[in-house]
Amino acid sequence: MLKLKSITARVAAATSLILALGISPCKAQSRFAERVQLRREERQARRQAQQGNHAGQWLRRYKDLPPDQQQKALENDPQFRSLPPGRQQLLRERLQRFSSLPPQQQDRILQRMETWEHLTPDQKQQARQLFSQLQGLPPERRQKVRTAIRDLRAMPPAQRQQIIESDRFKSEFSPQERDLLSSASRLPLAPAENGPNEPAPEE
Repeated sequence: MLKLKSITARVAAATSLILALGISPCKAQSRFAERVQLRREERQARRQAQQGNHAGQWLRRYKDLPPDQQQKALENDPQFRSLPPGRQQLLRERLQRFSSLPPQQQDRILQRMETWEHLTPDQKQQARQLFSQLQGLPPERRQKVRTAIRDLRAMPPAQRQQIIESDRFKSEFSPQERDLLSSASRLPLAPAENGPNEPAPEE
């Protein structure tokens, strides 16, 4: 009975505090839920960043092994074994595809992964959005925009926007495409041989 009275008193005190602060119980619950969701998103972002770093480090460590030994090392990796089966199969396929590439192309992929690992969460989100916009273009326009992004990345940053705003680019690209070019040219992404024609790296 004493414990019940104590609990009741604490609930009453909390309710009085909420009312004294001018916060309705519904608003208090909403704010609590928002804080819980924010903490959950922060934990998820940290886990994703750790997984992204692990992927790049793992490939650099094992890239020179024969493919069968790479697969064995992957199967024995603790983080890999903790993933759901669908994700595991996707990583097996990606490793197999990576192992089949020439060394020079593997190095380019590792360079892009390292650049990706150092992007801020906002920059990564922006890169995903740009890739989605790029994929929404017709194939012939997509290739033209990719080529332009590749060329812009070879220029000094101060020169890129001047080129995008030039009469030549205005005649060759739509306003939407020039916005895409402008945003892409500001991202510190590693140059790719064929432009950003691959999905943003998975974290």
